[in-house]
Amino acid sequence: MHDKPVHLSVNGTPIAATVEPRMTLADFLRDRCGLTGTHLGCEHGACGACTVLVDGAAVRSCLLFAVQADGAEVTTVEGVAAPDGTLSPVQAALRECHGLQCGFCTPGFVMSLTALLRDNPDPTDAEIREGLSGNFCRCTGYQGIVAAAHRAAESVPQR
Repeated sequence: MHDKPVHLSVNGTPIAATVEPRMTLADFLRDRCGLTGTHLGCEHGACGACTVLVDGAAVRSCLLFAVQADGAEVTTVEGVAAPDGTLSPVQAALRECHGLQCGFCTPGFVMSLTALLRDNPDPTDAEIREGLSGNFCRCTGYQGIVAAAHRAAESVPQR
């Protein structure tokens, strides 16, 4: 296979590269961009640890080829905090509400919750659980994550 050119924006930074057509977006972000916050768990879309935003939509980066993101705006967990390091409302709420333990799944939850709260700024417990149904955590029991979603919703500016 011949390498293909891609041009995309990652966390606001334009990136031009050539990639093998079969390289996943997750591998591109980790290996080419050095953004290791995007975690690879199952590598077939079931666990959600690799969730990133592509043009605002929460997607599993292990299921998307980097060439499919050509022209897109990609946001990873490294891109949700403020430039000065201030945590996003979702990140701060997960910390405050003990919504993380080992941390492996946390980046995926941050990205899924960020998209969920952008689209639904006042979700019910059921809507939160539905919105996070593509993310799997073996440690928390999810109560802290749901509490964090409500806490973050209180902090996110309403549209």
